[in-house]
Amino acid sequence: MPPSAADRALGMRNVGILRGVSPAATLMEALEPLRSDPLHSAVLLDIDGTLAPIVRHAEDAHVPEATRTLLIEIAKRYGVVGCISGRRASTARQIVAIGSIAYVGNHGGELLAPGATSAIVAPEFAQWTERVQRFARSAYTQERMRLRIRMEDKGAIVALHWRGVPDEDAAAAAVAELARTAEQEGFAVHWGRKVLEVRPPVSFDKSVGIEQLLRQSAEGGGEPLSGAVYVGDVTDLDAFRGLRELAARTELKTAVCVAVSSEEAPPELVEQADLVVEGQSGVRGLLEALI
Repeated sequence: MPPSAADRALGMRNVGILRGVSPAATLMEALEPLRSDPLHSAVLLDIDGTLAPIVRHAEDAHVPEATRTLLIEIAKRYGVVGCISGRRASTARQIVAIGSIAYVGNHGGELLAPGATSAIVAPEFAQWTERVQRFARSAYTQERMRLRIRMEDKGAIVALHWRGVPDEDAAAAAVAELARTAEQEGFAVHWGRKVLEVRPPVSFDKSVGIEQLLRQSAEGGGEPLSGAVYVGDVTDLDAFRGLRELAARTELKTAVCVAVSSEEAPPELVEQADLVVEGQSGVRGLLEALI
């Protein structure tokens, strides 16, 4: 049976869905434990590629107003609402432009609570800031500037972007050389969508950030959580893992992992997701289903 116009508009499907079952119906079933008890549920979302379209220049990213309006409504209903990003937490809040929700920044290295004026940075993460910055200044050579590789300062992390430069292949090769140097000097590196991050060699990722966010909510007197949904894309396998570990430890009864499909999404993202939505229109459909 071909999908209905409504199903196509939602742009959703379920991994391993039974033939003939409506994708929209499957979505509602998966989210029902959260929708029926929003006060004890968490809604967690990536930003770039999930709430905001991927853009050539990172500083141009923004969340469409239609998506932002839905997120504001969700923030009024659910116990915890947070955005989990590779950007600095303060930058993430500027992009989303909602002060009443939480932000986990730098892939779990920072936590900006709702209404807070500054982020809490993990001490083991912060102590590498000066060394990362010093390396970045020495590595950002005239040749790399000539290739128009863009450097993004994220404090203890420095990101190098080459999406949309005149010669992406040459830029990628130059960044790969920089990555080898960074590893030789004891830093960690992480590859994303036409971006390389030079990071402190300490253990942190989005799963750690999610756990810290939910723990802080509980310690701050928030309602105990029974369920959570995470919506993310290319770099969010760690977030999926973190949510499922919480469920395995019975700290959550319900954990729903939703992948946002794209041409750059790795196959394992779809394989490990409970549901898949198509791009930002699919994300908006999911947010509508949560209200």
